[in-house]
Parts: sequence; C-alpha cells; structure tokens
Amino acid sequence: MSRKKKVVVGMSGGVDSSVAAWLLKEQGYEVIGVTMQIWQDEEEETLEENGGCCGLSAVEDARRVAERLEIPHYVMNFKEDFKRSVMDYFVAEYLAGRTPNPCIACNRYVKWEALLKRSLDIGADYIATGHYARITQLENGRYAISCSVTAAKDQTYALYNLTQEQLSHTLMPVGAYSKEEIREIALGLGLNVANKPDSQEICFVPDQDYAGFIERTTGKPSPEGNFIQADGTILGRHKGIIHYTIGQRRGLGLPMGRRVVVTEIRPETNEVVIGEQEDVWTDRLLAGRLNWMAVPELTERREALAKIRYNHAGTPCTLRKISPDQVQVRFHEPVRAVTPGQAVVFYDGDLVLGGGTILR
Repeated sequence: MSRKKKVVVGMSGGVDSSVAAWLLKEQGYEVIGVTMQIWQDEEEETLEENGGCCGLSAVEDARRVAERLEIPHYVMNFKEDFKRSVMDYFVAEYLAGRTPNPCIACNRYVKWEALLKRSLDIGADYIATGHYARITQLENGRYAISCSVTAAKDQTYALYNLTQEQLSHTLMPVGAYSKEEIREIALGLGLNVANKPDSQEICFVPDQDYAGFIERTTGKPSPEGNFIQADGTILGRHKGIIHYTIGQRRGLGLPMGRRVVVTEIRPETNEVVIGEQEDVWTDRLLAGRLNWMAVPELTERREALAKIRYNHAGTPCTLRKISPDQVQVRFHEPVRAVTPGQAVVFYDGDLVLGGGTILR
C-alpha cells in the first residue's frame, strides 16, 4: 500500500490558508500546518498589535484551525531569512531610488525557497499556500502559474518569480474557488477565521510609514534635497528620496498652482524630478532579472499582456529580447507610471509566461 503524499501548508492564520489545509486533507494528503515566524525581535505588545500574517495572533488563529481540522501544527523560525531577503532588500531598494515589492521577494525567497527546503528535509512531498492561483504542467513539461477562477482575487502577479523546482513541489488548491466560496467552506467547518478580514498592508510596516521604517532601520534620516524640473530648474526642497515614488501626486508640498507628479528619482544627486501628468505616460520599458515560467526563455519577438503593478488590468505589448537577462517591452498603448523596482509580469491568456524587474 503506497503512503499518503505529505504536504506542509503555510498557515498564516487567515481564512485562505486554513481552507487550503482542509481541502488538501479532503483530497487524501497527509497535511502538516506550519506558521512561519518572520517578525523580528519586538515587544510582545507590539507583536499582538501588528497581527497580520506574522504576529502572535496569526500563530494562535492557525493553531486553533489546525486543532479543528485535526492536523499537526508547528511554528518555524524564518526571521533571518525574512530580514535578509525581504526587509534588507526593501530598505536598499528605496535608498537606491526604486520602489520595491516585498511580497514578491517574500514569496520567492522565504515562503518558497526557505520553507520548501525545510519541508523537503522533513520528508514532505509538497508545500501549499492559500494563494488565489493555479499551477499547470504544460505539454512542454514546464510548470506555470495560471490565473485563479476569480479575477477579483487573482494573485499570479506576486508569484511570477517562482522557479520550476519550486512549482513542481507546490499545491494551490484555493485557486479553483472564489473568495466567497472559501468563506462559505470555512463557515461550514466552524473555523474561527471564517470572517477574518484580509491583510492589506506590508506586514513589517503596519502603519504604512515606509520612510519612518527605513530611517529607524538605518539609524539615520534620509537627507533633504532638491525638487527639480527635467531641465535642472530647482523648484524647492524635498524631505528625502525615500518619501517618493514615480507617479506620486500627493504630499509634494510644491506651490505650483497645478497638479504635478514625480517623474524620476535620482539617488546619485539626491534629486526628485517633477513634471506634468503627461510625462508619466510611456509606451515602453526595460526589464531585467527575468524569470521565465511557461517558456524556458524568450527567443523571438512575442505578443503578450503585461501587468506593471498588482492592481493593473494589463496592457497588450510586444516583447523583444535585448540580452540574456533583459527584455524590452513595447506597449500597444501608453501606460501610466512605469516604476523602476516594481515587477512587470507577462501573460499569455491565463498563463504566466514570466516576468522581471522594471529597470527603466
């Protein structure tokens, strides 16, 4: 008699990962619940207050769900992995004038790379999460992520950077359901997290004060500098480049008499460039640090749909290989606020072809 396949479910204390654990148990897997301890050394009151996907309340919610589902539950310490791959990266990118996406880094290097390694080490066959996406093995043998059945909750954008090895050992059962269906299942099971609201903020910056977090982490304030026009004309003083991102309109404090936007950040001169609304529209970008998923690489020009941020609906484009790790994206119509540091993700229908980091 063959043994049950063993799967480690990353349980964040939310409704999605909780129902994912139940679905997999119903499918006949041996399910082990694991909550990842990623918050850094803080006072207990701070941890309780922050909550989210990495506070003490998340651990307790996950433990109660595991008890209800009659599966084992463990807490694994990934604090060093999280600090190195997510928090330090977040700070370094802002200091370099770019706008990072910490959730993408966390998915690739912590929720998958670190958790998968530890799970395989204890004899698991798979890891699983509560992400709204689906994994497909294509005719060419490659694994790819495809969109969930509900566009409203689709999370494929944040998962484009997963490797073939990681995908081959991953299950995402929630991708076949809508959020409403997941909550209904949780209610039917009597789970305490059935109506728990989704976490919206970056977990390690719960007050959304990115600049304050960076200054506390580095131990020094971001130096003031000049707001300038593209021709070098000085318009005023800014609070430090970490306070700004491309396309930003609010909080500039410039008496221009009209609405202006941030069009460029120049860390080498500590300048923030200000322009008009039309200046942040473009029909092209350059991407690097590529990860191809549905295809092994880009060998010729290819049409695709590209998303330049999580909530972007996507715009048709043409992809052209520039170098082994760079691709030029030409949009069929202009897009607003292409932001260096953010991800651009390419789709062929529902399938993720791959993606990369926006360079310029």
